[in-house]
Amino acid sequence: QPQLVESGGGLVQPGGSLRVSCATSGFDFDYYAIGWFRQAPGKEREGVVCSSGEYGDNYYAASVKGRFAVSRDNAQNTVYLEMNNLKPEDTGVYYCAAGPGICASYSLYEPDHWGQGTLVTVSS
Repeated sequence: QPQLVESGGGLVQPGGSLRVSCATSGFDFDYYAIGWFRQAPGKEREGVVCSSGEYGDNYYAASVKGRFAVSRDNAQNTVYLEMNNLKPEDTGVYYCAAGPGICASYSLYEPDHWGQGTLVTVSS
């Protein structure tokens, strides 16, 4: 049974940093793209980062490029999203999702599996 479990969300001040994690199981991690999405209050969910793993590239939305960095630990089947210089507009529930193959853009197309999300709040 495929599973994705996010963790690491919390409250952080503007300009601060936070790392969220996505622990996965139940599918062949090496051959799956992992996307990070977020949903701000009252807004639609949007893709922010897509990680292809060793077989492709990583892609970042313009709004987070230069501030966010994605990495993968293949031994732990875990993907990390390091978020720096956080802004209030980064507030939202962050979800990871998995789909076979590689990323074509920063928004993973029609993922097969989703996590439950972790809340990130950027506020003073």
